[in-house]
Order: sequence, then C-alpha cells, then structure tokens
Amino acid sequence: MDQPIRVTFLGPIASFSHQAAVETFGSQADLVPCISFADAFATLQEERADYAIVPCENSTNGSVVQTLDLLADPNGLYGNVKVCGEHYLTIHHCLLAHEGESSPVQQDYNSITRLYTHPQAWGQCDKFLEKNLKGVERQDVSSTSKGAEIISKDTTARTAAIASRFAAEYHGLKVLAENIEDKANNTTRFLILMNIQANRTSDWEFEHIKASVTSGTAKEKTLISFMVSQDRAGALADALLIFKTHDMNLTSINSRPSQVKAWKYMFLVEGHLTPTSRNEGTVSDLLQGLKRATEYCRHLGTWRDQLIPNPEGEAI
Repeated sequence: MDQPIRVTFLGPIASFSHQAAVETFGSQADLVPCISFADAFATLQEERADYAIVPCENSTNGSVVQTLDLLADPNGLYGNVKVCGEHYLTIHHCLLAHEGESSPVQQDYNSITRLYTHPQAWGQCDKFLEKNLKGVERQDVSSTSKGAEIISKDTTARTAAIASRFAAEYHGLKVLAENIEDKANNTTRFLILMNIQANRTSDWEFEHIKASVTSGTAKEKTLISFMVSQDRAGALADALLIFKTHDMNLTSINSRPSQVKAWKYMFLVEGHLTPTSRNEGTVSDLLQGLKRATEYCRHLGTWRDQLIPNPEGEAI
C-alpha cells in the first residue's frame, strides 16, 4: 500500500494553516507542523515532505511578508520549491481565555491584561480591539494557535488570545467572543508548494491537489520573480510591459529587499491567463523576454485559479 502524502504546515497544531491543510489534503494525509515559515520551506526543499501549505495574503491585512521573502529566495536556498496550488480559507477570529474553576471568565474583559496572537490578526480585528481591549498589552507570537497554547497553561484569568474556534476546541479554551474580525468575508489565501525534483507522489495525487477546491474558472495563475537594473531609466516599466505583450493580466505586484544591495528589490509578480492552445507557450516565451530585460528572473509556479466569483460578481 502506498504511503500517505506528507504535508507540512505552519504550526503548531490547531493553527489556521493546520485547518487549511485538513481542508485541502483531507484526514488521510500525514500532516506535520513546522515551527516557522523557513522550516516549512526547508522541509520541502530537503524532500522531508511532499507538499507544504503556507499563508500568502489576507483580504483585510494584505501580504504575509515571511512567505514573500522565502519565495524571493535571495540566497538561493529553495531552488526546487514551486507553487502548485492555492486554497482560500475564511478566517473567523475568536477571543479565547483559559477555562477552569480558578479562572472565572468576565465577559467585560476587565481582567485581561495581556493578549497573544500572530501579528496579522491585530490588523484583522482592529475595531473589536479598539472598542473592548484598548490599552491591553499585545504580545506577538509565531501563530494564532501558539497564543491559544500559551493561555491554555495560564490559570490567572489575566491573559487571552485571538485564535480560531478550531484552536479553542483543541486546547479546551473558553470562547469569550466570536467573529471579532473587522470584515465578515475576511479570507486568507494559502499557497500549496511542492519540490519539483521529488517524484514520490503520483500524477493522480498532484491533479487531486490542484482541483481540491471547486473552481468557477478555467484560469491559471503564474508567479514570477525578477530583479531589474537600478541604473537604467524605465527598467521596471520595460519588464512589466512584457507581461502585457503576452496578454497576462497582472493580479498583484510585490517588492522585497533583494539582500544583494541596499535599496535594490526583488519583484514578485502574479498574473493569470485562460489556458488555450494559443497560450500554451506563454510562460516560456514571457520568461525569455524577461531574461533580456532583467538582471534575474525565475518562474515560481503555475496553478489553477481557485478564486470563485459569486453571483454579484464579487470574489469569494
């Protein structure tokens, strides 16, 4: 019998990444938490996992820069890691506290003196925090589930965490308030990564991952990184024009420090195409054009677009 696919996610257990991994790969996969974004990438690069799933951006709070920096890969540590899919997870935050006889919960939150969560969550719950917990000390932790883990061991009733109901159930915590995010459609996009040199998993498994969320569109997304000369006027504009020339609709542009030279940047550009016979060689042709217009470029993956428009036309 084939071994189950091994998937690493940003831990600890009960994180939103864990929830996204369960929804994407199912309960039969071997799901392994990693302590950091870099650890997830390294585990995949070293073929200690078949796939990794990491948060990339949030609809309320923007890009997850840790993931962008690792994709930019200025030191060339993750040359075999590419994006092969994506998963959208609606993020509902809860205010959690320790539950026990020695720690009575006060609904007015007056007893809370310290809050734990991942930095992304602060911006996603700004209105609730400003109204109910203004002035309370905030402590950044590596993930929302780590904050839940910390307060599960604190019986003083003076700490709380912002995390999911998934984490509350796992750690046996009291939910003081639900859905405290500023926007009801608060969503995080996770990228599914694979090692392009590894060949243990079957073609069927790879296709299963790509189609794991019902797609309302046949479009595919492509992610490309590049670096341009700082000494030539219009260098960035010339590079971006190549995408237009090849009919690629750009959906996002991010820049991260290149680590090559101060104030020199690596650009990560994502765009999409509708696959047709006419577009089969587009990515290859685009890269050839970029090689002539940039100092460096790299294809970071192509995958099926999972963003589904609702009847009103708004993406969900």
